[in-house]
Amino acid sequence: MSGFVDEATLNVRGGDGGAGAVSFRREAHVPRGGPDGGDGGSGGSVWLAADHNVASLLAFRDHPHRRAASGTHGQGKKRHGSAGADLIVAVPQGTVVADQEGTVLADLVHHGDRWRAAAGGEGGRGNARFLSNRRRAPAFAEQGEEGEERWLRLELKLMADVALVGLPNAGKSTLISRISAAKPKIADYPFTTLEPNLGVVRTDDGAEYVVADVPGLIEGASEGRGLGDRFLRHVERARVLALLVDLSPFAEHRPKDQERILLGELGAYRPELLERPRIVVGSRADLAAEAEVAEAGDRMVISAVTGRGLSPLVGRLATLVQRARAGEVRPEGYVVHRPVVEGIRVERQDDASFRVLGRQAERAVALSDLTSADALAYARRRLEKLGVNRALARAGASSGDVVHIGHFSFDYEPDGEHAGDRG
Repeated sequence: MSGFVDEATLNVRGGDGGAGAVSFRREAHVPRGGPDGGDGGSGGSVWLAADHNVASLLAFRDHPHRRAASGTHGQGKKRHGSAGADLIVAVPQGTVVADQEGTVLADLVHHGDRWRAAAGGEGGRGNARFLSNRRRAPAFAEQGEEGEERWLRLELKLMADVALVGLPNAGKSTLISRISAAKPKIADYPFTTLEPNLGVVRTDDGAEYVVADVPGLIEGASEGRGLGDRFLRHVERARVLALLVDLSPFAEHRPKDQERILLGELGAYRPELLERPRIVVGSRADLAAEAEVAEAGDRMVISAVTGRGLSPLVGRLATLVQRARAGEVRPEGYVVHRPVVEGIRVERQDDASFRVLGRQAERAVALSDLTSADALAYARRRLEKLGVNRALARAGASSGDVVHIGHFSFDYEPDGEHAGDRG
């Protein structure tokens, strides 16, 4: 079973907010104590955080659900409920987060980058909050909001300075095992590497860079052939590309054809990859005839088995990486997201009813007892101030149409008097 997973689905749910309390002071010599119900605590949120100690998305393969803690309910004597704790979910650096439709929501590039994946629900207000000159003894409170819940798609794009790119069996795994401490599986047949390997290379003068051994590409990889599109994404963030062409007589294609295929697939997948600094390296020189080595021309020639050319290659890659690092401006981490919809909006349902969407409108009817005349009057005034009646009229609602707001439903009346509340 593979220990490296670069795609996963994740279900996140914020904690629910606690309900506000309905309570009145009960003290000696105070026959009609005022309301003293406390507020409910807000639910915790789920955050995704890039962590350099996490190597893959393996943790989500068999356990895709993550839920934050809920807030507790308010109590009498104005005792507020405690807030639920946030849940921090560690993901690898380079994790791209998208919704189920594929829209990118966040790109967690560097260690410490964080993104709120699911917001916790706000706690409900206790009845003490609804005291006014008009309402001297409010017998209702707000329910807590439910936490946000959604399914996300996670995709890992490795963070590496150098990507080793080549056709299957070109010697990439052997090379990374010789120039770094990485220990990939090595065998003399195609597709030995089915998952990327990372290795840290340190030069004699103290330079350090990360090399990724990307699984072997084949012709048509950019179109998904041989899982090529999944492998190619690990090249996207590399600063330098090292193209390995097999000089041995066992190679399926001539060195020039290998280079043509590799550049063609890189360009078809992401044209900008062809603008990256790159070096072409003739590999497996220990198996090649001198004529093949001579045909390599100005390419660097190496043998990971005998060590030929490895020191110059390590130095050359270090120079290219240093130049690339000096010439780039990397953000400290960036997030792409769809803007949060503010205000309210009205949608017509398939059954000809109307649904009012918007956090403020939903909170206006999230009361503990809408059978109470005071609570119902409060909700109506809140909805009117929010412009819900005008929005319904613009959406084409007419007298008697059913309107849904959260879990509350009522029959619409153009003058704002809602007959037949269905609670």
